[in-house]
Amino acid sequence: MKALYSIAILLITFSAVAQDDFLAKQYFNDGNFDKAVVYYEKLVKQNPRRTDYTEALIATYQQLERYTDVEELLSEKVKENNVYPTLLIEMGYNYRLQDQREKAQDYYQKAILQIKENPNYGYGIGFRFQKYALLDQALAAYTMAMELNPQLDFNYQMARIYGEQGDVEKMYVSYLRLISEGKTSKSKVLRNIDEFITADPENENNIILKKILLQNAQKNPEILWNELLSWLFVQQKQYGSAFRQEKAIYKRVEGANMQRLNTLGNLTLEEKETETAQEIFQYIADNSGDAVTKLNAQLNLIDIQLLDATQKDLEHIEKEFEELISFHGYKAQTLQLQVAYSNFLTFKKENPEKAIQILKQSLELPLNARGKAFVKLALGDILVYDKRFNEALIYFSQIQQNLKNDVLGQNARFKVAQTSFYKGDFDWALTQLKVLRSSTSQLIANDAMQLSLLISDNSLEDSTQTALKKFARADLLAYQNKTKEAIAELDGILENHKGEKIEDEALLKQGELMEYIKDYEAAEYNYQKIIEFYANGIIADDAYFALAELYKNKLNQPEKAKSHYEKIIYNYQDSYYFPQARKNFRMLRGDAIN
Repeated sequence: MKALYSIAILLITFSAVAQDDFLAKQYFNDGNFDKAVVYYEKLVKQNPRRTDYTEALIATYQQLERYTDVEELLSEKVKENNVYPTLLIEMGYNYRLQDQREKAQDYYQKAILQIKENPNYGYGIGFRFQKYALLDQALAAYTMAMELNPQLDFNYQMARIYGEQGDVEKMYVSYLRLISEGKTSKSKVLRNIDEFITADPENENNIILKKILLQNAQKNPEILWNELLSWLFVQQKQYGSAFRQEKAIYKRVEGANMQRLNTLGNLTLEEKETETAQEIFQYIADNSGDAVTKLNAQLNLIDIQLLDATQKDLEHIEKEFEELISFHGYKAQTLQLQVAYSNFLTFKKENPEKAIQILKQSLELPLNARGKAFVKLALGDILVYDKRFNEALIYFSQIQQNLKNDVLGQNARFKVAQTSFYKGDFDWALTQLKVLRSSTSQLIANDAMQLSLLISDNSLEDSTQTALKKFARADLLAYQNKTKEAIAELDGILENHKGEKIEDEALLKQGELMEYIKDYEAAEYNYQKIIEFYANGIIADDAYFALAELYKNKLNQPEKAKSHYEKIIYNYQDSYYFPQARKNFRMLRGDAIN
């Protein structure tokens, strides 16, 4: 019974301490220091060995400018045996707050001297100095600890301090030493260095890093230096230079695969550096011993050829596809070839029948669930192109049922909605889109939101949905690569439905199509019209972003681009485009991009 009574008392005490701890933190975080101090004084009295309570009370006193109380509290603590030296730093910092710098320095020095007695204090002392931005003292603490005990390594902490002090060269040297000695991961260091690097090769920090890397490569020709140089060139968007480094790595590593080169090729293609991308994929195609890797490179080379292909080019590309099909045949391992060829036949050669035949034949192969979904998605797309909507919906629905929680399943659901939209079944399209607004894929969720708003907004105003049906026809024509016909259909909407809600959507879609056929002035006019007349509309941010991208990538007017990105940053902070607009704005302004 006595034991149970003791346990009950302990539980009550523990509960009371926990409650006091919670209230103290809450009051402190709310800036209510007068109330917080009452609880922290009580907690320190009840738990004199809890340094966290002592330090919290010190911080509270300092917020209240009760520096004498801090001094009295710490004076008692530092007299105790086995006092932890960070309390000496706290005493020094308390004097610093009172602008008594000499006294502060005395206590900082006393703390550092404690390292002589026990070098293991080095980390705690150095870290506490860093907390108060006392960087010189932190360096002194780390250095002394490592000198007294060579087993200790605080180079990582010291590298960060060099960076905070602006001594970028020392920081680079320290970080690179850590990597080369295998004491930390390359990715961890690069995350820190990235803060100091910009996309500008002429930036001073970039030049310093390049110089150090080249010096290291000359002294000790390790592959590490090629990898880091390649990383730097990618940050500077010098993809040709990065390619040279990656080739050197591939040649020197026995049994190396093409993964790094393939990643670089894909990035270069995304950045629209097509000449360099072509060089990279050609190198992979010529040198890879893996059939699938070689095939993927060849397909990428075909994609590059298709960017500005003439009719004569299309005939040559068709022969390339036929040769690849003849060589590889129909295999589960080369589905990407069958799908790429089918898309080419449909969207470039306007021959969906042959494409459908190829994909249906591919479905007879022994495929797993994702392989089947991959083929069915492509097949559904081609059936939509051929206006065989009901058949396409069957394939999309099958994927949706079989891969419910997968991105492929969500993509298929969006295609069900999109196909229903083309078909004029707007209610069923809306039903599917409502589910997709919470998709794990931000791109799918955004596309679903846009299409959902288009349908709902233009159904309320016009019960016959006449303009919406015209827009769906134009959208289908654009999907079928019948760009001029789509632009003409949108012209009809703009002429006959002036002032209706559909007008801004028609202007945006038409602007995008005009960009596609390189009529940039007409596209610019459309986007500007949306901004002028529909600045409060749901797609104003789309227009600002499209116009900014047009100025940046096509019209070479970076100042105008910057201005339009800035509009999104300040006026459309909940926009899907906000993160990219902010990144592009900062790049154009010359900021370092993390």
